[in-house]
Formats: sequence, C-alpha cells, structure tokens
Amino acid sequence: MVRMSTEFEPVIGLEVHIQLSTESKMYSTAKARLHHEASVAEEPVNANTTPVCAGHPGTLPVVNKKAVEYAVMAGLATHCKINTTSVFARKHYFYPDLPKGYQISQFDQPLCEHGFLDIEWKDEKSGQECTKRIGITRIHMEEDAGKNVHLSGFSLVNLNRAGVPLIEVVSEPDFRSAEEAGAYLRKLYAIVTTLGVCDGNLQEGNFRCDANVSIRPVGQEKFGTRAEIKNVNSFRFVEKAIEVEIERQKAVISSGQKVIQETRLYDSAKNTTVSMRAKEEADDYRYFPDPDLPPLVLSNEDIETLRKRIPELPDQKRDRFVTEYGLSRYDATVITGDQTWSQLFEAAVKRAPNDAKTISNLLTGEVARLVKDREGGLATTHLKAEHLSDLSLAIAQKIVSVTAAKHVIAVVLDSGESALATIDRLGLKQVNDTGAIETMVDQVIAHNPKQTEEFRAGKDKLLGFFVGQVMKAMGGKGNPAMIQEIVIKKLKS
Repeated sequence: MVRMSTEFEPVIGLEVHIQLSTESKMYSTAKARLHHEASVAEEPVNANTTPVCAGHPGTLPVVNKKAVEYAVMAGLATHCKINTTSVFARKHYFYPDLPKGYQISQFDQPLCEHGFLDIEWKDEKSGQECTKRIGITRIHMEEDAGKNVHLSGFSLVNLNRAGVPLIEVVSEPDFRSAEEAGAYLRKLYAIVTTLGVCDGNLQEGNFRCDANVSIRPVGQEKFGTRAEIKNVNSFRFVEKAIEVEIERQKAVISSGQKVIQETRLYDSAKNTTVSMRAKEEADDYRYFPDPDLPPLVLSNEDIETLRKRIPELPDQKRDRFVTEYGLSRYDATVITGDQTWSQLFEAAVKRAPNDAKTISNLLTGEVARLVKDREGGLATTHLKAEHLSDLSLAIAQKIVSVTAAKHVIAVVLDSGESALATIDRLGLKQVNDTGAIETMVDQVIAHNPKQTEEFRAGKDKLLGFFVGQVMKAMGGKGNPAMIQEIVIKKLKS
C-alpha cells in the first residue's frame, strides 16, 4: 500500500447502534431475549418472533415504554436536548432480514439532539494525555433487523433479533484519528453499561459501530468523499478499520483516481476494507412518518423523573476515584471506562483500603496488558477482588515482589486459584534475608569487574545493571529495595 505524507487529514464520524436491554421488543410483545443468561447462539431459531416481527399484513406496532425511558436516559447522560415531541418514521429498504420492507426509525424529528462527550486518551506515539469534546448530532430510536445465515448455495433468515430496540448515536464528524474514535466508543460504552440500558456484549452485537471515513488536504474546510465501514463490533477493530481505510483512500488519490461514496466491510483476518455496495442517501430510503404510530410526546416532568434515575456516571466516578483514592486522572479514567473494572477495583479496595494505588497499578498495568487482545476482555477471566486485595497486601508486607506479582496475575486470570496459593505453589515468596542478598551481591560484583570499576569512577547509571543482575540471579525473588541498598553499600565500600 502506498503511504503518503501528512498532507492529508482524516475526517471521521461515527454512528453507534446500541441494543437496549428491555425484556420485550421495540414494537411488539415478543421477547427481546428468551433467556438473558443464554447467549444468542443458544436460542432456538425464530423462537422469539410474533406476526409483528415477521411483518404480517394487518399487524400494528406498539411503542415499548421502557425502551423510550432508556433512550431518554442515554440522551441525558450525553448532554443531549430531549425533544418533548419526536416522530417515528418508516425507512424503506428491502433485505430478507427486514420482512416488512421498511424499518421503523426516526428521521427529521428524533428524540435527542445536540449533545456531546468529552473524551480522553493517551497518544501512542508521544505518550501525551489528550482531551477533546466530540459533538453528538442526534440519538434516535429504531428497531434492529434480523440476521441472515449464509450457507452453501442458499441463505436462511433468523428473526429473533428483528424488532429488538435500538438507539443510534450519531456523532459530528469531529474525529481526526482512529485513537480519538476508540476513546469515544469506550466512553460511550461505559456510559450506557453504567446506566444499565445496554448489556454491552460486543460479541453478540449489543454495541456496534459504523464509521464514516474521508480525507482532505490539510487546511481545506470542505469534506472529502466518505466511505462508510459497516457493523464493526470491537473497539480495536474499529480503530484498525479506520486506519486501513485512511491509507486506502490516500493510495486511491495518489494514483490519480477518486474516492467513491460507498459502504465497505472490514475484514479483520486480512486487515483491509472491502466494497459492499453503493452508499444510500436519505432520499433513497423514502422516509415518511409512520401512519400507525402517533408522535411520541413527553412532558418536562417525565424527563426530570428520568434524570433522577441516572446513577453515578464514569466522569463523576473518575473524579471521585482521584479525590477519594489518590489515583492519577489517567489511571482513574482507565478503570472507570468499564463498569466491570470499576466494580472490581472498589470491591478490592474495600478489602484492602490502604492499598488503592497498588491495586490500581495492578489493574492498569499487568491486567490491562493481558486482557488487551482477549475476546470478551476482563469479564471472561477468573480475576476476583480478593485476588487483587490479597496480592496488594502481599506486596505491602514484602511477601512477594512487584515483578513476581505479575506472574501471579497471569496465573489467576485463567485458573482462579487464590493469589497466596499461587505464590506458595510457584515458590515466588520474596527473599528478605540480608545475608542471602549480600552473598548474591558479592557474586555479581565479582563477576563484573569492568562495570564495578566504571561505577566507582562515577558512572552511577550502572546501579540499575547491578540490581537487575542480582534480581535475575535470585529468580526475581529478591527484595529490590534491599538489593539496591546493599549494592550501593558494597560498591562504595
């Protein structure tokens, strides 16, 4: 792929589809999920379907009140204006998984408008912590489509998902990098899962994203021609899809061709985007108000009642963690970015109230590294609050070193074995015996006469070398602070 200089800048907007965790579907009494504890794959095909879901003639939709409440709460949590009157519209398109031939959505009069999210991320190249406000154009309600199952030579349709309530969160084209888009998605995910309006199961499509990507010469205000990347349900895959699409468009322009407006799919195995179809415009969908549904009317009292139901949101929790536990703003942002993480952190701190910083370091360091590319993330591991609290206490009591603690984390994530039992079984207890450490320091100094001479001549940076050599010789079990103290005493004597 041809790489160009920084003469172009990307312009990115996101459309996020969020399934609402209601018991029934958006416009029918069919169950949105037969068994909440079961996965989508385990549900019998077409079992939670009614004539309304199947688009039978003469059936009439009825709006799900709980879905409306959830949508309003999402709008309030993202600083949107809640319209007291909004309108449901028919969006026409013809696919086998949409048996009515149209989707009931909202068009020019949505439920929520003009919101924003403040995002924070760390630039991978510079390491600088960055902030930015991203505008939210609208949040509208709609129903999900069914699912096509493609087999050899033919396809089948599963309507279990048809009619499941969705909100679509449409951002302004405010993103200028894949990193910014990833930070926004993680923040939005944290908000809707904290609210309890979405289950947040990425693998089952509860939270999925369409990314509109274009490029333009730096300094130009006019947008370039955009391509829409459809239905990506992983934060990292969204980032990768945006990155490769930017490079694709640069290559197209550098070859003298023009980017065409189209819908593309991201192939994660090949790390590329592939053309799916020409991109439709609003006119193609022939929107008009649904004659079977009256306008949705809310009172200001209704909205304020729902505002009072909003729990502590991630930004508020982040600020509390900074004040209450003394965490850095960045660490607090990472931990509160996922409800599973923040709940685990607070449960661990409750067991070890003096070790909040150590627990935070374990979570944002080794745990984050190990689950970064793990499908399902932290929720799929066996890590519990007692693992973190017991391990932080063991570090504080010098039973185990921080280095050895990383080995313990790697084991208990998959095994669920207690931290202390893992330390004993693997023989990871820290050596705090002064005599044993002095003996090993003497051996390291004797085996490294050149470095010893250089250190004594003023090359203080070699201190880390000696400490590292002693730690290595002791299998990582030596007390680092004691080793450093004894190394300095021996080298300067």
